[in-house]
Amino acid sequence: MNKTEKIICFLLGGVLIWYLFTQNNTKPQQEQAQENAPVVQQQGAPAARSASPATAAVHGASALAPTKPAPAKPTTPEQIVTLENDELRLELSSWNGGVKKATLKKYPQKKGDVGEDNPPVEFDFSSSPLGDVGNIREAGLGDYMEYRVESVASNEVVFATEMGKRRVTLGENYQVTFKDDWFSLPPSVDFTLSLGSMEMGDSNSDILSVDSWRIGENGGEVVHHGDDGNSPLKKYLVVMGGGCNGCGGTTSAAGMPIEATERVVGTQKWIALKNRFFVTALVSTTAQNKGFLATVKRDETVDRYRPERISASAVFNPGQATEVTNVFYIGPKKQSILWDLGMRDVMEFGIWRWICYPILWILNACNSIIPNYGIAIILLTILVRLIFWPLTHKSTVGMKKMQEIQPLMKELQTKYKDNPQRLQQETFALYREHKVNPMSSCLPMLIQIPVFIALFNVLRSAIELRYAPFLWIADLSQPEALGANSWFPWFGGLNILPILMAATMALQSALTPSTGDKSQQKMMIIMMPVMMLVMFYSFPSALSLYWTLSQVVSIIQMWVIRRQTQAKQKPAFEVIDPPQTRQMRRHG
Repeated sequence: MNKTEKIICFLLGGVLIWYLFTQNNTKPQQEQAQENAPVVQQQGAPAARSASPATAAVHGASALAPTKPAPAKPTTPEQIVTLENDELRLELSSWNGGVKKATLKKYPQKKGDVGEDNPPVEFDFSSSPLGDVGNIREAGLGDYMEYRVESVASNEVVFATEMGKRRVTLGENYQVTFKDDWFSLPPSVDFTLSLGSMEMGDSNSDILSVDSWRIGENGGEVVHHGDDGNSPLKKYLVVMGGGCNGCGGTTSAAGMPIEATERVVGTQKWIALKNRFFVTALVSTTAQNKGFLATVKRDETVDRYRPERISASAVFNPGQATEVTNVFYIGPKKQSILWDLGMRDVMEFGIWRWICYPILWILNACNSIIPNYGIAIILLTILVRLIFWPLTHKSTVGMKKMQEIQPLMKELQTKYKDNPQRLQQETFALYREHKVNPMSSCLPMLIQIPVFIALFNVLRSAIELRYAPFLWIADLSQPEALGANSWFPWFGGLNILPILMAATMALQSALTPSTGDKSQQKMMIIMMPVMMLVMFYSFPSALSLYWTLSQVVSIIQMWVIRRQTQAKQKPAFEVIDPPQTRQMRRHG
């Protein structure tokens, strides 16, 4: 391995380490103007209703929300109405007409099909009902909109009160539409509209975050509030969850509140709460919002700050409008649906989206042909390697030629050791004579970096891989964890694929033509696989499956190139000595 190859290997490893472990460690920038400062940071705060948006905007970061009396219970009995289709089942309350519980009928809570012993995924919004209209006390409406149920259909319910009507419609693709017709509203009062809440999953690879599309110049931009250093929510949200010991977030929970509410100002086109696989979002509204309030509750079972639950409420002022329509999404992070809703950036593919979108499309297309995502990953890997085959082939042949001209290179280095300029000229002349490009071995490695990062982004968050089995792997979205509760309790169980990946990487390094020092080559054969083994051991098995198979294809390609090279080096014909007589043998 020559000097250039070593630099590229270290660069590749450095880029991977930087992206996987320190992408969220950007220090927060200087705080923005006072209107962007956090509003309230209070231990035990009871979510969005604890502070009036108008009061918060006046007092800014230095003021706590004024203490309010507990909301008076409605005088009318609560009625629960159920709406249901093939995808969702909603339970709505006549108190404020919000969704108290949402059930995703096609997604089981545990591995296996949905059934009596394996219920579907449920979102409990009882503490912050989705669609709940808050901050209405200032309008003289009390603490609740006390509706009565006027009519119920299979997918629609109409609530009525003296102030107006609310029509809730359950549509296709996990969408819920709230249409409010108010007879009269004070134009100066800001209202809040609840987006419900989202819980952190049990997996160490889970995430919990808030995304929004902030309207501004050139149409606006997506803001991932767990990443953005200017967001007041940055310090409370750990985008990578527990996957890397709180990378990108506060490592210690000392001095941090158990529950805190922050305000994000600025008009938002959409607002989304998400964990690793699911999302609840305000997709669109006819009333211009003025930002949102987000309440984060931290996990008290760990020493570092890890969010456990997040809820949010959009802040808006309908002004003179008497009719407001809001569309919500409660469902999986499925690219095809989110794309149609204009929320594709919820997938958080970042600058690699131009590679991630086609990769995920190809993955689903392969699965539609053979319905198994393990086989789909294999087909995707083979396709990627075939695309890069000509480039990799040219690179390997170039490295082989570099290895062959090393004796000539050493002669030049000895001959012109006191004349660096002449040595450089003669070296380039040698490259031209033998048609060798010294950078040919670097290009394939550099080109594959964005592809690898894109695959990492896709495979870590694709809802399609949730509980997807393959051979001995129970869940491609998680590490294998074989014998975690019996034979191998250490490190959360035994993961075979990362070990195979390290072994194939070492074998590939050994087969790769090298022009450097043999002892240094042996060191690299050990160092790089060990580093990748440590990095990948707790990653989703889908990623280890891809990388292992990719290494196997590379080994096969190198073997084919070696056989072709050896065949070309054989003489065109074989010289056969004539038979010798007894007299010839006697005379030697």
